[in-house]
Amino acid sequence: MRVNFRIVDIPMTHSEHPYTQLTPETVMDAIESLGYLCDARNIALNSYENRVYQIGIEEDVPIIAKFYRPDRWSAAAIREEHAFCLQLQEEEIPVVAPLVIHGQSLHHWQGFYFAVYPRRGGHAPELTRLDDLELIGRWVARLHQVGSWESFQHRPAQSTADHLDGWAEQVLKSGLMPPDYNDVYRSLIRDLATTMKAQFPPDQHRHIRLHGDMHNGNLLLRDDQLYLVDFDDCYQGLPMQDIWMLLSGSQDEQRSQLDAIRKGYEVFRPFPYDELRHIEALRTLRIIKYAAWLCQRWEDPAFPMAFPWLDGHRFWSEHVLTLREQLAALYNEPLTLFAN
Repeated sequence: MRVNFRIVDIPMTHSEHPYTQLTPETVMDAIESLGYLCDARNIALNSYENRVYQIGIEEDVPIIAKFYRPDRWSAAAIREEHAFCLQLQEEEIPVVAPLVIHGQSLHHWQGFYFAVYPRRGGHAPELTRLDDLELIGRWVARLHQVGSWESFQHRPAQSTADHLDGWAEQVLKSGLMPPDYNDVYRSLIRDLATTMKAQFPPDQHRHIRLHGDMHNGNLLLRDDQLYLVDFDDCYQGLPMQDIWMLLSGSQDEQRSQLDAIRKGYEVFRPFPYDELRHIEALRTLRIIKYAAWLCQRWEDPAFPMAFPWLDGHRFWSEHVLTLREQLAALYNEPLTLFAN
């Protein structure tokens, strides 16, 4: 039986580990509230921030259900994510957008916001292949073209050096970093913040709507068809954010990869050459934010199981070394390309 209901903003009132209440029965009841009939096949997919499942449907293809982490995004912010994806889909950009059911893309069940997606198969593209990078560059440019048409009202703006102190505090308060690293970590964060504020002033460039997390795990390639997936971290920021994360290897390798992306990007949109000098600042922000995110989520039982090395010396010694390398990189000559 199909159930119609209207979404309202409902405050989450979960216990310390809200996902303990997300049982297989709860998941299937939520899906069946939309009119589907589940066949009891419920496969948890690889996701930590949210919970994502492949749900078998009687006499139909499986669907993907995404249950949002309570208290992370407001309903308005999630709807903006969905609206952006649906707008991209309407412009024939290959994104995996949520299904609109009963006029809604966002649904609610027993304290959880959730969305339903079509299943898309594929594998991560090989980002060392220049042909693949040129193809990705075309789609990223089209995504940015649509992203520039309007602004988010409920999604966050790009992080800046002003966020470093807060992230560092999350790391230090967690107790996961061995105490003998605390002083050098504080000193590095202070030096990085000072350097980045001088080199990367806010509001220097026009910000647009972005994917925000464009690593190869969020790209699916199948039979030469590329899909852009998981817009959970979409925000307002510099176009270069969706470009630099596709780079890897030595500076020469990155320059070659960047040139391939540029060739595809410039088919649809001018390449942001003036943002190349911010790549290392953007990389530094992500490295520090990632460590803070792991510490912030440590009370979620899934995180100690998935990241058992987080409370050991090896991770934090490598993290501190990486931050030292990033401080040096901020003073190095940035990657350059010659405009055609």
